[in-house]
Amino acid sequence: MAIQRMDNVGIVVEDLDAAIAFFVELGMELEGRAEVKGPVADQCTGLDGVHCDIAMVRTPDGHSRLELAKYRSPTPTSGPHNPPHNILGTHRVMFAVDDIKDTVARLRPLGAELLGEIARFEDSYLLCYVRGPEGIIVGLAEQLH
Repeated sequence: MAIQRMDNVGIVVEDLDAAIAFFVELGMELEGRAEVKGPVADQCTGLDGVHCDIAMVRTPDGHSRLELAKYRSPTPTSGPHNPPHNILGTHRVMFAVDDIKDTVARLRPLGAELLGEIARFEDSYLLCYVRGPEGIIVGLAEQLH
C-alpha cells in the first residue's frame, strides 16, 4: 500500500504567535489553533506529560500545511543556535513565490535573514534560503518565465 499524501510538516517553536505571523506574511493561511494533551499525545510522541498549543497553517492552494507547536510540557530542548544548512538532520521547507525579492523584504521585519544571497539557477529559478523564527530555514523559489 502506498502513502496517500504528505499531510504536514511539524515545527516546534517558542513563540507561536511570532511563527504564525511570519508564515501568514509569507502567504499561508491560519487554518486553526488547538491545545493538545493527554494519553494519545504522550503515546504518539513517546514523551510523558505532553501539553502543547498548536497552529495549523496552509498554503493558499490547500495542498501543503505546517503544524507549529509550542510545548508547555515537557520543556522543549534546543539545539545549536542558527545551525548551518549542512548539519545532519537539518530540515527546511521550500515555497514557490511570485516575487522573491518582495517576499524577502516583507519577511525581514519579522526577523528573516538571508543565509547567503538570492541566486539564479540557469534561466529557470531565483532561489534563496532565509532563516525565520526559531532558526527555521525557509527556502524560496521564484520560477523565471
